[in-house]
Amino acid sequence: MDIRPYSERDADAVFEVHRRAFGGRTDEARIVQRLHDADEAVVSLVAVIDGRVVGHVLFSRVTVADCDVAIELVGLAPVGVLPENQNDGVGSSLIRQGLAACRAAGVDAVVVLGDPEYYSRFGFERASEYGLGNEYGADEAFMVEPLHGGALDGVDGVVTYRPEFEQAES
Repeated sequence: MDIRPYSERDADAVFEVHRRAFGGRTDEARIVQRLHDADEAVVSLVAVIDGRVVGHVLFSRVTVADCDVAIELVGLAPVGVLPENQNDGVGSSLIRQGLAACRAAGVDAVVVLGDPEYYSRFGFERASEYGLGNEYGADEAFMVEPLHGGALDGVDGVVTYRPEFEQAES
């Protein structure tokens, strides 16, 4: 398996990965399209096996309301893997390499809304322990991973995702 940065030529394959990974729903695939169209993808990686895109992960900027501390914070969403390639480590590899790419890009911390049991394997912890809430009202499932020591010092507030996440499917 090869993991590399997303390019525009991957758009159709990535759309299909997310559509199939999410049971035929296209919400996540359209979010990916909108974030790329708006040039808001901080890190976007594809997993390729035998020349075929089988997985994708995206990290985009998020903000913390009423926060006076300068921080580069991104959200991990979505991550998708073709059903026939799930449970083979593709998603885990995408997340690990995505976190490393975020760290290299100067990102301070990454948030995710997802299964605590799954994401804790990558170092994510409950965000409320760091004083971070979210616009969806989730607690246990809203997690953060600081990418360096002191990354979240003095940061607290409600994390807001990009407007591309709010747009209804069309």
